[in-house]
Amino acid sequence: MGATDILGRLATSIFQWEALAPVFYCCHDVPNGGVLLALPALLAVGLLAHAEKHFQLPRGFYRLDTIFLLLAFMALARLKTIEDLRYCPPGEWGKFLGVDRAPEVKTLREKVSLLADEGKPQAWAAELCRDWMSAEPDSTGIFYVDGHVRVYSGTQTELPRHYVSRQKLCLRATVDYWVNAMDGRPFFVVNKAVDPGLLQVLEEEIVPRLESEIPVQLSGPETLFADSEAVPCPHRFTLVFDREGYSPGFMRRMRKKRIACLTYNKFPGDDWPEEEFQTHRVTLQAGNVIEMRLAERGVYLSSKIWAREIRKIRKSGQQTSILATDFTNDCGAVAAAMFARWSQENLFKYMRQHYNLDRLIDYSTEEISATTKVINPQYRELDGEIRKAAGKINRKRKEFGAIMLNETIEPCLVEAYQQKKAAIQEEIGTLEKELEEQKACRSAIPKHVTTAELPAEERFRQLATASKYFVDTIKMIAYRAETAMLGIVKEKMSRQDDGRALLRAIYAAEADIVPDKAAGTLTVRLHHLANRMSGETVRHLCEELNATRTHFPGTEIRLIYELVS
Repeated sequence: MGATDILGRLATSIFQWEALAPVFYCCHDVPNGGVLLALPALLAVGLLAHAEKHFQLPRGFYRLDTIFLLLAFMALARLKTIEDLRYCPPGEWGKFLGVDRAPEVKTLREKVSLLADEGKPQAWAAELCRDWMSAEPDSTGIFYVDGHVRVYSGTQTELPRHYVSRQKLCLRATVDYWVNAMDGRPFFVVNKAVDPGLLQVLEEEIVPRLESEIPVQLSGPETLFADSEAVPCPHRFTLVFDREGYSPGFMRRMRKKRIACLTYNKFPGDDWPEEEFQTHRVTLQAGNVIEMRLAERGVYLSSKIWAREIRKIRKSGQQTSILATDFTNDCGAVAAAMFARWSQENLFKYMRQHYNLDRLIDYSTEEISATTKVINPQYRELDGEIRKAAGKINRKRKEFGAIMLNETIEPCLVEAYQQKKAAIQEEIGTLEKELEEQKACRSAIPKHVTTAELPAEERFRQLATASKYFVDTIKMIAYRAETAMLGIVKEKMSRQDDGRALLRAIYAAEADIVPDKAAGTLTVRLHHLANRMSGETVRHLCEELNATRTHFPGTEIRLIYELVS
């Protein structure tokens, strides 16, 4: 439990020396030693890229790269919070970091707070995003954009309420807008304490950033009529989003920027005849080929642009309508791109379950800009009363229509019937008059006000985002590294859906760490897993990792991976 590198700690604390390079000793049965197999992938996806450019730490015992590696290893080992490190043996974790013991929770929190200061994580994440897009230009043709609602159950501040579809409730929450590739890998995220809506975030923040950061490319050949809105023209990239972003006006503005849009049709209308649908062989992102029954028509939108309406019919007869301004790909490719949007939903689910995406990093709050617009509380209250009144009127109309005069009814009851109908009709008239007055009052109240105009009892603060943005970027890198390793292990797996489960078992497995100073190597021998087939897959993974000839950061020691024989 205690620190053993006393000279190194004294040198860095008293004499203010630079942090010493990692030092490894021969040790066996190190818990979670399998996370060292992820080191080549972490470095390849940019864990330490540009780190020294954007971040600095005051002189101390722990190096900058040690803190980054520790946070990434914690994410892969499924330590979902920084506090979880409190229950891990610090000496054992120090063995695969090259230090005598891992930092305590308090120390690590202080380091994270220093690293997350003054917008440094945002600048670092933006540079990483540019690197990812440049390294994989094929994945920058289609971007999936969706909002993820993070529910807040604390008492530090009264956040605005958002509808949480997975819980079917309106809860206090913030919204993060994620931009992902077609296979689900994230590029960047935009945090919003006050949600202005998907369309506004797309147009004001996401699209300008994509235009400046993605490699310049056009889908399809240039034409002499490329500037004409009436002729199909190539596009730089495609935005895919759900019905929340449906807007013919937005599609028209994106068309002028050479950006294609792909979304579900919010107003599909009547079903099409089944005779129009033809069977298409569609290749999905994973490479498998399936058959879809698709039909296509041109549609002239209210914004005065042409779009493609593509429909898929299921065996049950239900039709799903898609709108697209992509005129270069066939209908099968467009349908595959739209239905692959579930890769982003799967990412949110996986990140919540395994990386604790919704967990707060700290409990501090920040002031919201005085110019930020929010829903007027008076408007919200009056709008709620109008909805209640409209519902009451609909119930009364249903009651009015349900009262029927039977032909066999006795004449003495006809008068009672007429009186009852007249009373309900009079009540409906009174309610409709009150409803019109409420609507008139609502129209006189502005729907949005700035936070500075809110009454004192309605004002709120936003959750601090700096530390969370930094740690979420580390988790994003860890997920990308895990995905890269997944592509390797799938080559030897018959049940490919178990790939991530196998990787989690590798990260949790014990390992022997054997340095060889003469040869300049550090051998990581992973202990056997549950079965023989897992062992064969791990051997294949080790061969691929050894081919990278990765050196441990801050040293000239080359890593060698083996499976215990």
